[in-house]
Amino acid sequence: MLASERLAVFVFFAVILSVYAAAGLMTARYVVQRFIRKAPTFSRTWTWAFRLVLGLALLGVLCAAYAFFVEPYWLAVTRVRIPTPKLPKGSRPIRIVHISDLHSDARPRLEEHLPGVIAAQDPDLIVFTGDAANSDAGMPVARRCLSRIAQIAPTFAVMGNWDFPGIYDGTSVRLLHADALKTDVRGTTLWIAGVAFGAEVSFVGGAFAPRVLEPSRGTEPPPTLDAVPREALAVFLYHTPDLIYPIAERNIDLCLCGHTHGGQVALPLYGALVTLSRFGKRFEAGLYRVGDTWLYVNRGIGMMGGPVPRVRFWSRPEVTVIELVPAEDR
Repeated sequence: MLASERLAVFVFFAVILSVYAAAGLMTARYVVQRFIRKAPTFSRTWTWAFRLVLGLALLGVLCAAYAFFVEPYWLAVTRVRIPTPKLPKGSRPIRIVHISDLHSDARPRLEEHLPGVIAAQDPDLIVFTGDAANSDAGMPVARRCLSRIAQIAPTFAVMGNWDFPGIYDGTSVRLLHADALKTDVRGTTLWIAGVAFGAEVSFVGGAFAPRVLEPSRGTEPPPTLDAVPREALAVFLYHTPDLIYPIAERNIDLCLCGHTHGGQVALPLYGALVTLSRFGKRFEAGLYRVGDTWLYVNRGIGMMGGPVPRVRFWSRPEVTVIELVPAEDR
């Protein structure tokens, strides 16, 4: 976590604790003065301040309830059109559905609903940029969901920092470890390349225990891209935005990633509190342009594992529908 993110988290929780501490103290004074001493002495300023603090405390409770019980189940479908001169004028758009960060737990959330949403988009290709399950109990949920998704259209994936070898077995998902594949989409040649995130997974007493290593610094383009012709229409998959600059040097049309969850907890006007990317908020969520390469950072479907509360706020789970269109048709 970057120092700026630690500071943002500190300020966020300091404000919350201050509000509830003030609410508690002012409520205690109100109860003592009014009901015990029965001699209330409250100025108009104090009364309005008391009402404001109680209102903020109530708003906090409502926001917490929303973050636990509403937003994690409120799926957004984002549509993006990306022009490229590598598609002939007048050709049909290539439709890619991008999902990320399923983070399945033992109890399904959106996993049963997700395949139907994706199928309704009529995709040519589906890509998943890693982090399938939060625990060994969540693996069957993730596998069942990914298996259904892979029946809709050719599906490609890369491993994230909450994945491990074998989690995609039996799903019909084509896992890209360090591969560049040439595929045909209705007569148009498209290269799909991908690199697994630098993570290591260990099993302690049979339990799922991911141990995150420091990701690649990305000072050089991944060797995987050596097989991709520079003039070819190409899509690159990686779990985080951290490789975008070397990718942009290789004339890749589109780079797709996730990992940031859009912050998972974000604030109006400010955005993500934490992204866990080495670029911080620079590529927190959505569409970006780096050189001649488009980057899309998906907010993900699920929520971070471990002891972190399963909440989302101002960062709804997301399915991204990306259409590659001829540059003249944008």
